[in-house]
Amino acid sequence: MTALDLSSPVAVVGTGTMGQGIAQVALVAGHPVRLHDAVPGRAREAAAAIGARLDRLVEKGRMTAADRDAAQARLTPADGIADLADCALVVEAVLERLDVKQDLFRELEDIVADDCLLATNTSSLSVTAIGGALRHPGRFVGLHFFNPAPLLPLVEVVSGFATDVTSATRAYETARAWGKTPVACADTPGFIVNRIARPFYAEAFAVYETQGADPATIDAVLRESGGFRMGAFELTDLIGQDVNESVTHSVWQSFFQDVRFTPSLAQRRLVESGRLGRKTGQGWYDYREGAERPEPHTAEPAEAPAYVVAEGDLGPAGELLAMIREAGVQVREEDEDNGTRLVLPSGGQLVLADGQTSVEFRDVVYFDLALDYRGATRIALSASQDTSPRTLAEATGLFQALGKKVSVIGDVPGMIVARAVARIIDLAYDAVAKGVATEEDIDTAMRLGVNYPLGPFEWSRRLGRGWAYALLDDLHLRDPSGRYAPSLALYRHAYATDKREGSTS
Repeated sequence: MTALDLSSPVAVVGTGTMGQGIAQVALVAGHPVRLHDAVPGRAREAAAAIGARLDRLVEKGRMTAADRDAAQARLTPADGIADLADCALVVEAVLERLDVKQDLFRELEDIVADDCLLATNTSSLSVTAIGGALRHPGRFVGLHFFNPAPLLPLVEVVSGFATDVTSATRAYETARAWGKTPVACADTPGFIVNRIARPFYAEAFAVYETQGADPATIDAVLRESGGFRMGAFELTDLIGQDVNESVTHSVWQSFFQDVRFTPSLAQRRLVESGRLGRKTGQGWYDYREGAERPEPHTAEPAEAPAYVVAEGDLGPAGELLAMIREAGVQVREEDEDNGTRLVLPSGGQLVLADGQTSVEFRDVVYFDLALDYRGATRIALSASQDTSPRTLAEATGLFQALGKKVSVIGDVPGMIVARAVARIIDLAYDAVAKGVATEEDIDTAMRLGVNYPLGPFEWSRRLGRGWAYALLDDLHLRDPSGRYAPSLALYRHAYATDKREGSTS
């Protein structure tokens, strides 16, 4: 099954920001496009707005004037839904209400031809439930674009329970012909991106709610150590706290209030207060004129230790050993079975975040996961009230000698980056095991849909087979609510034999 022919008319129903964006994508790809909106006059306003955006593309040299003129000639406002009768594809981008969408598609089914592909751009509703209102739900599919649709490459092609393979394939190939990067997905709450991204927000909020660190520090660690383009607090301010919380609540409810997707009470209070982020001037941060952005906590300069004793290879943080030597700090190596720690001159230990707490041990400082320890500009350290001040100072000075800013947070098991990445990996393995999508499509979706530096499976391969499972298992022992319980899929992955190496790892 191939993509729709460019001569085939495409209709977009709903002319808000997303509807206009989808229409522009189809138009620039070369299709005749019909715009329809239930509110009189909106379709013509939307056509004018799209025309203005095409003009800007010409001004920026991204489109020729001739191509613009041809595209505008293919764009037609449709006053009545009957004007969509000859369309080969109708994409809906109306209000996120099941009854509204079902009524629309019932009406469309009576108008369009039997071979017309019907698609919803829903981000939170069940594709199966919307299509359930149709006499022929096999031709119904989800085409979930990301905002702004003309710029973001990802499209989740969602097959409902009754979607025909031919319909899903045609939708997939059409999205690819439009210059997008489609990923195939089963109809599951949140699809790929909104399902697997939940821990990025949830764990940042959880650290804040337990007074482990403030938003500015958490965001800085996620960016400067984790390699994420934005931190969770600034990103949700950009998205809109009401929008982000609504998606989280929808996924949580759709999974029968699964504790792994529990919404944040702190975010709920923010929404209730009307502080919705940039669009209202206040969210986690203050965007009003004259307001100062809070600075992340950064430790004062400390003296680097003269030497460290390396017990083991430090696992995912192994590149630190070479960096420490390059900084002029002596590294004494000791063979230790399963050793993954540095011993400081104080006798205290510096350990990569593993899901345990500092207070459980005599004198331990934890350090957080980094995407790339050489490239990271900030490292978070975690200590308890019982940690020796000398040990914390030596740990701080060591990372400062490596050119890093240091943020000291509370005694947070799994810290910030490590616990978020571990949970993202877990949800990804669980999704594959349940037939939601392939590993490749999940990695693609998370990199393109939310700009993650690595996809979950790319993270997993880099960190080692058992890393995420071990961290979550330790977290689960300390918080037995079920929030951190590793999935069966992750358990199987952690203990499966890697046949390429002939051993478990």
